[in-house]
Amino acid sequence: MSPRAELVTGDDGLTRCGWCGDDPEYQRYHDEEWGRPLHGDRALFEKLSLEAFQSGLSWITILRRRLTFRTAFAGFEIDTVADFDERDVARLLDDTGIIRNRLKIEATIANARTLREMLRDEPGALDRLVWGFAPAPRAASERPRTFADVPAVTPESTAASKELRRRGLRFVGPTTFYALMQSAGLVDDHLVGCWRAEG
Repeated sequence: MSPRAELVTGDDGLTRCGWCGDDPEYQRYHDEEWGRPLHGDRALFEKLSLEAFQSGLSWITILRRRLTFRTAFAGFEIDTVADFDERDVARLLDDTGIIRNRLKIEATIANARTLREMLRDEPGALDRLVWGFAPAPRAASERPRTFADVPAVTPESTAASKELRRRGLRFVGPTTFYALMQSAGLVDDHLVGCWRAEG
């Protein structure tokens, strides 16, 4: 198997981080979402849930199923998912359009219940909690040049994971949280030479 290219240039002439390859859906995600600031309790609950489902899999596997996930999990509306019961778990386990992992399904429902309580008297609390762990923006000279320069875990993701678990959330390990930090724009890990690194 050949090594993954650090950068790839698409048919549109744009040079991108090599992980998106030549897949149009992956390229759109790279260009329009990955590394751009994402806010809102519902949006971050969805991102946190999908990152948990992604654990052990490639992100494109989740991305290609994202619309089905949204349908299956009622748009990731926290109050609605918090009301899911065993019938919903059974329904989700039968849904071939998502990742049918009982532990991850049950964790998503349990996380919604925890977040409903947290947000009941403090709307925006998840957004503030997540973004409270965003590191200071790096200098342009510190931007990663290769995949080897991109960490899987940072002190911030470790601290965030510890705090989220303390609050009762599941499937929020340091690596999962760092993936969320990248995708939700808490950090910008576009490589030097990527067109998005210049914007």
